[in-house]
Amino acid sequence: MWASGSFPSYTVFRVRVGAGIGHRSPRGLSFPGLVVHNVSVRGARLAFASLAVGIGVMAVVTFAVIDHSLRSSALAIVQTGRADFTISQKGVSDLLSSNIDIDAVNRIRAYPGVAGATGVLVGTTKLNSSNPQFLEFGIDPSELSDFGVTITDGRAFGATVDDELMLGADAAHNLHKKVGDSITVEGRNYHVVGLFVTGQAYADTGAALPLVSFQGVQRQASEVTLVFVRMKPGGNMQSTRNQIEHDNSQLVTIRTASDFGRADRSLALINAADKGSTVLAIGVGAVIVMTTMTMAFLERTREFGVLAAVGWSRLRIMTMVLSEALCIGVVGAGIGVALSFGATEIIGQLPSLVGILHPDYTADAFRRALYTAAAMSILGGAYPAARAARLSPLEALRRE
Repeated sequence: MWASGSFPSYTVFRVRVGAGIGHRSPRGLSFPGLVVHNVSVRGARLAFASLAVGIGVMAVVTFAVIDHSLRSSALAIVQTGRADFTISQKGVSDLLSSNIDIDAVNRIRAYPGVAGATGVLVGTTKLNSSNPQFLEFGIDPSELSDFGVTITDGRAFGATVDDELMLGADAAHNLHKKVGDSITVEGRNYHVVGLFVTGQAYADTGAALPLVSFQGVQRQASEVTLVFVRMKPGGNMQSTRNQIEHDNSQLVTIRTASDFGRADRSLALINAADKGSTVLAIGVGAVIVMTTMTMAFLERTREFGVLAAVGWSRLRIMTMVLSEALCIGVVGAGIGVALSFGATEIIGQLPSLVGILHPDYTADAFRRALYTAAAMSILGGAYPAARAARLSPLEALRRE
């Protein structure tokens, strides 16, 4: 049959190397080599399909990195100091929009098992182009030690003064400031009276101010943003958290990243968008892969017929087609991860995210890239693989 000249030499070459999975042809091409060859001979189609898959993977990985980074930044704020858990207003647009009356702080201090509760007013401001999200937190100087602030140089600010502040050690380094220097924040001049560390990187790049004066600046008299709660040794933390939330329906306690959805709606929306982008990317990518593989099937109808005629099983034919689809997915995953590095870098330069977005490419982000690309490939290749496997050799050989 091969000597008759009725088939192109390329098809004959395919049939000969396809004698069986794991068997080699006279030219030494294995089944995996055949799969790679089948994909590579259509280079332009592989490139466009892989690019389309890569764009979908890029969206999934970028959303995952942004979601993880913003959660880490928010968690860093609520984990500042020595608190066992933090209290925020429930369902705010973002964590820094929380408003808690100072009377609520006093009530929380009275709960059995609570060793102390520190109310902190948190805000951000544009200090300069390098610090568009400079962190400020107002706190009573008598609670600095309980909160976890260690003064490394100078002294604490006065409780009622309005022109003194302390800089975090990292902020002082970045701004080239020391004790005795002056600094302008939101148009107001302050004297740097001390430097501090908390052990938390985000706080150490900011400034601490007297609570009373900062409340005046923020026009939030008798209000704080967050309450940092310390438990007595042996106290039942979960029971205390439940009781606080039961007695104060407008408040929510936060201990881990999974608690943020109840406090910060923006993070919940980002998480929802993250999941939605994965589903959408898989759906669109599967359609693109299906279209590409179906076109390849129509072009190779006679080839599949010959493979069936010489003894290839339906399972083997399906495996070959799905393997070719997976090759597209693997290439697309690599492209997508590479694109996500650039996309995240661009997004991180947005003024609203500078200093907050710290991309962290975790192993989970790369796993999501692989399973997203694999899902696109398997779903997209299933239909053309099934058609190829069910094709009758006689029907295939009648086609030109």
